[in-house]
Amino acid sequence: MRAVLQRVTGASVTCAGPGGAAQTTGIGPGLLILLGVGRGDDEAAATRLADRCCGLRIFEDEQGKMNRSLLDTHGAALVVSQFTLYADTSRGRRPSFEPAAPPDVARALYERFAAALQTAGVETRTGEFGARMKVELTNDGPVTICLDSSEK
Repeated sequence: MRAVLQRVTGASVTCAGPGGAAQTTGIGPGLLILLGVGRGDDEAAATRLADRCCGLRIFEDEQGKMNRSLLDTHGAALVVSQFTLYADTSRGRRPSFEPAAPPDVARALYERFAAALQTAGVETRTGEFGARMKVELTNDGPVTICLDSSEK
């Protein structure tokens, strides 16, 4: 699994709802997490990556040093599925998405990841898996971190 974490003062995602009505959900301070699921990923990878996201110390303490985690700050998480994180651009000009997990597998692991964040005590909102979405954010810092579940 791959995650791009953006420390935000706020973020929202708007999805087309039933009948074309737009549905928006958002968070205040915390993390916008763009999450891609790859072939071979499993529930253990989802849980491990969620734990890393919760514990990563990328929020400032009283001295302005990045020394606090999402759990320490009681921040929220907005998780948005992003299969394009597995784009293979090694040949030609059109990316291949073959390394991304099939949608049914990816959906289950995306949901497992979000559930693991909630279990850890993080207020968690999600986009709509597989939908076309519009994401808005105010990056704080800016701070953007890339994580991969294959990295120990």
